[in-house]
Amino acid sequence: MTNALEHIAIIMDGNGRWALKRGLPRTAGHQKGGETLITICKAARRMGIKYMTVYAFSTENWKRPPAEVSFLMKLFEVYLDKYTKQLVEDGIRVIFIGNRDMLDSSLVQKMNELEQKTSMNNETTLQVCLNYGSRDEIIHAVQKAATLIKNGDILPQNIDEKTFSDMLYTKGIPDPDILIRTSGEKRLSNFLLWQLAYTEFFFTDTLWPDFTPEELAQIIETYQTRERRYGKV
Repeated sequence: MTNALEHIAIIMDGNGRWALKRGLPRTAGHQKGGETLITICKAARRMGIKYMTVYAFSTENWKRPPAEVSFLMKLFEVYLDKYTKQLVEDGIRVIFIGNRDMLDSSLVQKMNELEQKTSMNNETTLQVCLNYGSRDEIIHAVQKAATLIKNGDILPQNIDEKTFSDMLYTKGIPDPDILIRTSGEKRLSNFLLWQLAYTEFFFTDTLWPDFTPEELAQIIETYQTRERRYGKV
């Protein structure tokens, strides 16, 4: 029996190391990584994957050198300009999750425009985590719940898993079936901590810019043959 597969989450790690191995500036790795994302997203659509969530920029990434952060922010804008038309035509819906308050208004405007232009697409939903941290997301949800309780809109005892999940940024998106992290690192790095409770993890030494549709297909094949016990001993 094969496991149903609806949602893949990816921590796209290794862009900087990919560039340094080739004697290139780290920024070149980020550029190549952006191209890889589009390639993998299109492959996921062809494979019938309904949802894909990627970790593009974490709340901790602000600690990187200012020049690198500035480059990344500009690169996000460049890619939004470059790929909007293609994403619309490919039937890919794009959603951005995370805190937008620290982002440049020009970037936020382009994010809003892409979400609007792809809102009717239904082939694959690409959920991009930008200035995202899972602890921040959970705290935000707790604050929202506290406000609802304070206003008398909900009773504390009526908050269950479904109610709390609906207060997260990922409301309406099923939890990931698979998590893939590239570059050999084996940690979650504050990514989808609530949503990954029953997710199957796959770690690969491949640096993100070198990740291919073929490797994605191999991971999916392995997942579909795994025996999932769902809490059984």
